[in-house]
Amino acid sequence: MSQSDEVNLLLKRGNNFLEGAKQRFESDDWDLTCFLAVQSVQLYLEAKILEFTGATPKIHSLRQLISILNDAANTELTYDRELLIFLEGAHITARYMDFQYEKEDAERAILIAEELTLLVKNIGS
Repeated sequence: MSQSDEVNLLLKRGNNFLEGAKQRFESDDWDLTCFLAVQSVQLYLEAKILEFTGATPKIHSLRQLISILNDAANTELTYDRELLIFLEGAHITARYMDFQYEKEDAERAILIAEELTLLVKNIGS
């Protein structure tokens, strides 16, 4: 598979995760909504990093991925740190912790994911 094909596959999966988050939201599944939202952003970031570097880092921190992308693409993608921390927390919390997200959290997760994927999509375009 070519690098371009891999990038497109990751972007497609990112879209699918975001659509999945929206579907889970409609089913009142707030935990999975949040988890799928963070997965979508991770895949978008990894796709863009792959596009610029030829490799994908094996980390989950959105802040670290953004930093890597900024360096690789010579750009200055910025986003509200508190919102990034909220969304990255869903990667672990929604799966393993004794905690349940609420509707407002899920709405916020989708909004953040939509905003971030749009910002990331436009890098290098």
